[in-house]
Amino acid sequence: MSRHQRTDAPRTAPLTAGPRWYKRRIRTLGPLFGTIPMIVLGVVALVALQVGNGRTSGLLGLFLGAAAAPGLLVAGAPFGEESHYLLAIVASVPFWMLLGYIAAWRATRRSIASWGDYARELAYLTIAVAVGVGLALVIAAQVVGQSLVF
Repeated sequence: MSRHQRTDAPRTAPLTAGPRWYKRRIRTLGPLFGTIPMIVLGVVALVALQVGNGRTSGLLGLFLGAAAAPGLLVAGAPFGEESHYLLAIVASVPFWMLLGYIAAWRATRRSIASWGDYARELAYLTIAVAVGVGLALVIAAQVVGQSLVF
């Protein structure tokens, strides 16, 4: 190897059409990708509820299900009427798209934006939703005075 050759390869692929194109792409696809946490949390919640019969799987399913679809809390889950749950889940989709839009906007404020920046911003917002859902479930259990899991 000669003295003038570089030994370190680029860590990431170069931008296809420049920073503006890349930022526009993040802003365009960001709201759609904002629904990914909802889908992942919802699938894990369904698996936990279908596989397990214990208290732990019930709490995990309830928490992750409510985090995936915060509209369930508005519909009165876990104490409300189950016929409203589907509408509550569908109503949560625009909420997650809004969070995806906010994450994309926050990630693209910098001059060079990446999907890693977007993922970090979306992770912060998802954690905030999960903390809020957890607090809401604890408060609901205290107010109603019932156990959340039978």
